[in-house]
Amino acid sequence: MIALASDHAGFHLKEEIKKLLETRGIEFKDFGSYSDKRSDYPDFAHAASSAISRGECDRGILVCGTGVGVGIVANKHTGVRAAMCQIPEAARLSRLHNDANVLAIGGRLLNWETARTIVEVFLDTEFEGGRHIGRLDKIHKLTNL
Repeated sequence: MIALASDHAGFHLKEEIKKLLETRGIEFKDFGSYSDKRSDYPDFAHAASSAISRGECDRGILVCGTGVGVGIVANKHTGVRAAMCQIPEAARLSRLHNDANVLAIGGRLLNWETARTIVEVFLDTEFEGGRHIGRLDKIHKLTNL
């Protein structure tokens, strides 16, 4: 299950991502926003990231103007590893090396073709494990600082 969320700046891109997920038969839950009227990204990113942290959703795709704001919000949640990606290679490496479970992208920065490729790479790339597991353990120990 994929958690989706956006603010007004990411709304149209999120709607395209929903269509892509539907064509691929991937279940998702839309945490808003539900229009392109001005809204605050922390509200929607928090709701989606909380669902991931609780185990209700496996991964998330969050969209705001740049992807930075939703990524910051997502990374406040236990067990969430959000990666802001502007190119497909960043999405690939975030999955391979960091086991990123949230993709944060910018609706004002990416055209649909690039965004679609980034989302597909994020969805299709598995965590490599191996030497990266120890690094993830170190990251998770930082949660309660």
